[in-house]
Amino acid sequence: MEDIYLNTIQDFNDYQGIETLHPLVSVVRVESTDHIKECVMHYGFYAIYLKENKGCKLSYGRTPYDFDEMTVTSFAPGQSIIVQPNPDVPFAKFTALVFHPDFLNRTSLGKNISRYEFFDYTSNEALHLSSQEIEIFRGVLSLIQQELQHPIDKHTRELIVSNIELLLNYLLRFYDRQFITREEINHSVVKKFITLLDEYITTKAETEGLPTVTYFADKCSLSTGYFGTLVKTETGRTAKDLINDRLLVRAKQLLESDQNTITMVSQQLGFEYPQHFVRFFKGLTGKTPNQWRAA
Repeated sequence: MEDIYLNTIQDFNDYQGIETLHPLVSVVRVESTDHIKECVMHYGFYAIYLKENKGCKLSYGRTPYDFDEMTVTSFAPGQSIIVQPNPDVPFAKFTALVFHPDFLNRTSLGKNISRYEFFDYTSNEALHLSSQEIEIFRGVLSLIQQELQHPIDKHTRELIVSNIELLLNYLLRFYDRQFITREEINHSVVKKFITLLDEYITTKAETEGLPTVTYFADKCSLSTGYFGTLVKTETGRTAKDLINDRLLVRAKQLLESDQNTITMVSQQLGFEYPQHFVRFFKGLTGKTPNQWRAA
């Protein structure tokens, strides 16, 4: 499988066969007549794709992307993506915005880029757009494209960065809508999470340690950020809160037996030290385990 390294915007434009209008940012519209080749693409910049057909399958590690026509996927610097052709639709058709992290230096967007969790390299959930959302997406890209056609001056970066930020904020809104409209899917994920959590606490915590959000996100084949937002949308509570709730329920069950010492209970729940368990228990109940037992 061929490795393709796209470290600069020039690399990306050369690969797509288009002119470079700005060294740090580009908007590309591709309707390729060349067959998609199996490869691994290594990104050195941010990339947002609006995929307009089922021309290829993408995966990060063992996890495939939920990727279909009229969906958005986002990649960050340092991410490597496996590209596999779809034999039924062998030609690529997409619109892309790519921008180098250097373009964001000394800007508010550069300081706050981490809030856009859909760039998380473990994310495997594509954003499915409605027709109205597609119009908004293309409209903002059109503003960026128009600015790229303008000779570079002292206003260029500020205007383009502000429009990139506008697009990212719209994507946050669209993702929120998707979480809400995918209620049945979200419910099944949360149900699986709770089942796995209870099983972990009773059978694995003692040997593998305290349960983590990342562990259950991986079991559900989702990124930690996407999984956390999904759980919060569905339940109104964070995944960490739900883990703590279930740990507390199990702790009280174990404490009901006088044969279980505080050290034994803390070990069974996965705490490294008994004092950490005592602090955890008091933080949630206002009482130490011994005080709770004596009440």
